[in-house]
Amino acid sequence: MQSTWSRRRFLTSAAALCAAPALPAGGAPCLLLSAGEAQRIRDAVSHDSARAAILRHNADAALTAGPWSVTFHRPGYVKADLHEYYSEGPYWWPDPNNPGGPYIRKDGERNPNRYTHNRKDLGDMSEAVLALGMGARFLADSRYADRAAKVLAVWFLDPKTRMNPDLEFGQAVRGVNTGRGTGLIDTVALIHLAQGIALLQDAGMFDQTIAAGMRRWYADFVRWMTTSKKGLDEKKAQNNHATWWTAQVAAYATFTNDVALKSMAWERYRTYLVPTEVRPDGSCPREEARTKSLGYSSMNLDGFSVLCRLGQMDGQDLWHFRTPDKISIEKSFSYLLPYVLNPKDWHKPQIAPYEADSVVFPGLAGLGLHSNKLLAAYRKLPRATAPWVQFTDLIVAVGV
Repeated sequence: MQSTWSRRRFLTSAAALCAAPALPAGGAPCLLLSAGEAQRIRDAVSHDSARAAILRHNADAALTAGPWSVTFHRPGYVKADLHEYYSEGPYWWPDPNNPGGPYIRKDGERNPNRYTHNRKDLGDMSEAVLALGMGARFLADSRYADRAAKVLAVWFLDPKTRMNPDLEFGQAVRGVNTGRGTGLIDTVALIHLAQGIALLQDAGMFDQTIAAGMRRWYADFVRWMTTSKKGLDEKKAQNNHATWWTAQVAAYATFTNDVALKSMAWERYRTYLVPTEVRPDGSCPREEARTKSLGYSSMNLDGFSVLCRLGQMDGQDLWHFRTPDKISIEKSFSYLLPYVLNPKDWHKPQIAPYEADSVVFPGLAGLGLHSNKLLAAYRKLPRATAPWVQFTDLIVAVGV
């Protein structure tokens, strides 16, 4: 659905962005926004009943949803510890020429019979915590913080139900392997969850024991991401998987205040991601080679925009970075924008309908680059009511 902020209010705030500083003022960073920005969002929500109603609806739904745990649903055909996250690659199918043999890949075609319990639960739980964090910080309701503490304790901290801080069994392929580095694309939702926790803490309502436990878990998980074979395999990918690996490392290093890992993420962006993935015209050929090329191209730019926004909060201007060959992610945003607005004009493979209601890069990049063109395009897009989309809308709407 379209944002309830008026177009006039949006255009006024967008025009003011041209004079905005690269790093917003006001308090310690709250992951993807500063403490000062969080307060400005709180003030804006208090004067917009429609926006407040969406936040309240999402947070109230999260009060009764879950809790979730990787231990609640287990595949009976895999020998994995009870506390290990398990998922199966979405594009792998039984081979009709070899029934019972190794699965075969059909890019872009999701197997509806694959095991999805842990992945769905991880996504639902992460969105719930973000909704609860927004409810606590922007609606000043302590009930949401109490519920978030319980949800987090069950998934991450209780010895009986916690998830081990690794992804050794992510996106397995039957008959081929029991897990791959590509499974780390499943955990992008943990960025949303970390943002929810940051908002809870910024609201001053969060249990400090739970907070300390969550930082330990994230520290262990990002250590696994950056040292294990599967984690390093994903780091060396040359498409959106590498982008989102780096965005996750940057987010979790920010959350745990790991200065060395943050620096590594910024350097990885400059020396590997942009030079490897982006062409001089802004296209990302490895995404365009896929059967859902527009969807993967915008997913990749969402990852880049989240990474650049995290860098901005750390005083790093990744938005304007250019290689010696003048390759930049700024050009990629401009390259893809017309097709996000008008998917029918995209003539490369896209075997499934393109959905723009959860795309965030025009908004985040519009702010980071002070681009009225990107911001105006963002406001034309349909908007989902999911917590992550609403969170991004809040950042854009107040012109931070």
